[in-house]
Amino acid sequence: MLPMLSRIFHATEVHVGLTISASTIGVAISAAMLAAFGEGFNRKRMIVLSLLMLSVCTMLTATATTLNTLEAWRFVQGLLTPGIFILTIAYVTEEWPSALVPRVMSGYVAGTVFGGFAGRFLGGIIAAYFGWRPVFAVLGVGLLCGAGVIQWLLIPGAAHTKSRHPSRFAPLQHNLRNPRLLATFGIGFCMLFTLVSVFSYVTFYLAAAPFNLSTQALSYLFVVYLVGLVATLAAGTFLAKFGLRNGMLSAILLCICGVALTLVHSLVVVALGLAVASSGVFIAQTCANSFLREAAPAGARVAAAGMYICSYYIGGTVGGVLPGVAWRLAGWPGCVGLTCSLLVVAGLLAAFGWPSHSAEPEPVPL
Repeated sequence: MLPMLSRIFHATEVHVGLTISASTIGVAISAAMLAAFGEGFNRKRMIVLSLLMLSVCTMLTATATTLNTLEAWRFVQGLLTPGIFILTIAYVTEEWPSALVPRVMSGYVAGTVFGGFAGRFLGGIIAAYFGWRPVFAVLGVGLLCGAGVIQWLLIPGAAHTKSRHPSRFAPLQHNLRNPRLLATFGIGFCMLFTLVSVFSYVTFYLAAAPFNLSTQALSYLFVVYLVGLVATLAAGTFLAKFGLRNGMLSAILLCICGVALTLVHSLVVVALGLAVASSGVFIAQTCANSFLREAAPAGARVAAAGMYICSYYIGGTVGGVLPGVAWRLAGWPGCVGLTCSLLVVAGLLAAFGWPSHSAEPEPVPL
């Protein structure tokens, strides 16, 4: 939808890219707050409440009359989103036996990947026929229905006591002194930077010559997310033997190869590159979240997850804006060069910041 919004609001690629970054910076801020204060929240109640509030906010986004207003609503959407997925992850890890957590979480992450595909695919189709406003109206109604289903099906979780740490910020301070966690936070930054950068700015690349794809045709590209869905489910079965560090390095290499393939002026090759790159990002997420369980002590794992997601979405925020500068200076090759540079940084962090052998190799995808 970004090329469409650029035409409607007569805005540059950088300005339109802020509709992505506004949401991701909201997620980063909210994730940081949950890392410090979210441990004692009732999981089910907060998930349902966040969904209801996000539903209303999403429907109100359809009323925006200027690009700045649209970006403001996107920021509020970002603030409300972590109350859903961070607490869902906590709910799963707390309410299922540890032996079943990888299987349940793999289903959860597969659902998020499918949701990412469905939102982009259907959003592009709806926008092509009816404009961008009905997209947010439909999404808002879907969120409202989801809140009702979760309220009906999800059993209440166990009660949670207040933290025993001398300060709410003690787990955060402890995690910031942990080199392995700092490397993981940096990797998270680079991975969402990659996903947002590639899938946001490739739409400008493919909307121009020689491809000249329409908004509807661009939406079909997100079918490649389904490849990532399969890759994510498969990753949980071999990472325990392959090792998290080796898995992460392999995933980053996949990303680099996939992003590089998009430089070929063939729509089939570009689609293949996007499928490979997205699969690499999702496998990297599986490795990173699994490593959090090992690197963070038991009393600081919720904080570690919140801090990781905060760093992850800050990367998405930068990935929505900085590649716009590269696009203006060097077009799509500039975006590819910038993205691959960040992926090399992620590879170095994994190579030197993670141990070569995992003491507790139980993968739990995020």
